[in-house]
Amino acid sequence: MNMIRNTAFILLLVFSLGSTSIIAYAEEAAKSSVSPNETIMHIEKAKVEISHRDFFPPSQHLKEARAASEKVTGNPKITKKANASIIQAQIKVNNGDVKGATDELNKALELYKSLSESTSKPQ
Repeated sequence: MNMIRNTAFILLLVFSLGSTSIIAYAEEAAKSSVSPNETIMHIEKAKVEISHRDFFPPSQHLKEARAASEKVTGNPKITKKANASIIQAQIKVNNGDVKGATDELNKALELYKSLSESTSKPQ
């Protein structure tokens, strides 16, 4: 009887510790994902700075947008295209191509807005 009780206690302990680690892992994964809205904010700030031809701040906003875009979850095709547009915008800013960088940022902005709209719709 004691052996059955000890086995039941050990199994209960193992399952409770296992479920706690799964919950902790899920919370960590949720913290590592970023909303598309944060990336959209950085893109819009970069567009404003580019339109004023002040290239140092937009490169910082583009870096932050790029870092945030790598953590955005959602449709992989959309996030990949949007991230590629941000990279192209960075390249064009470095080359001094204001119009090209703005066009790329507009593409990325539209992609992230579509991603943001699809995640905010109730199901």
